[in-house]
Amino acid sequence: MSNILIVEDEPKLAELLAAYLTQSGYDNHHLDRGDVVADYVKNNQVDLILLDLMLPGLDGLEVCKNVRNFSNVPIIMLTAKAEEIDRLLGLEIGADDYVCKPYSPREVVARVKANLRRVNFDSQLCNATSDEFELNTERLRATYQGELIDLTTVEFQLLQLLTSEPGKVFGREVIMRRIYTDSRVVSDRTIDSHIKKLRKKISAVAPEINVIHSVYGAGYRFENNE
Repeated sequence: MSNILIVEDEPKLAELLAAYLTQSGYDNHHLDRGDVVADYVKNNQVDLILLDLMLPGLDGLEVCKNVRNFSNVPIIMLTAKAEEIDRLLGLEIGADDYVCKPYSPREVVARVKANLRRVNFDSQLCNATSDEFELNTERLRATYQGELIDLTTVEFQLLQLLTSEPGKVFGREVIMRRIYTDSRVVSDRTIDSHIKKLRKKISAVAPEINVIHSVYGAGYRFENNE
């Protein structure tokens, strides 16, 4: 059974989310401060985090950054700040998804289900290997020549999709459907931001290779042109 960590300083909201998650068959735990989240995640099984943006102790943006230093657990940000959405979508802080307040608890549960499905994307398939890239779907771990590439869940799923058929051009709409399984509307800019971040992280490990290529007017393809 998946365990969901609720990080929310408003008790009534936390209780409501916990009730809906329990009803949907999820275990859950509640924290009301940001500065205790990283230690909890390090010492407990956490399959997904619902993370409020405004928290005492440490705000949600810093919490997300801290967790990303050691874990790729899916993180859904809960925010009342509309101006933060582009930042969250750009994954500058490593978040996988967001929900704007005020929200329906049913919508949050739907997002939880969708993000957990992404974690298990193609989980029936064997772990993928392309050239010297190795992708472990169970651990959401990607390496190049044995060196870890520190990816978010969405970035891992994107790399997994592109490497599943080297040379094939994946259009943005196809990527949206395969990565965002909850059918929500995602802009081209969001996909381009994912690609930019993924390229940067691969380059940090292997600056000598260029593997994700833009195809003008069509999309992206994986091809190792060293």
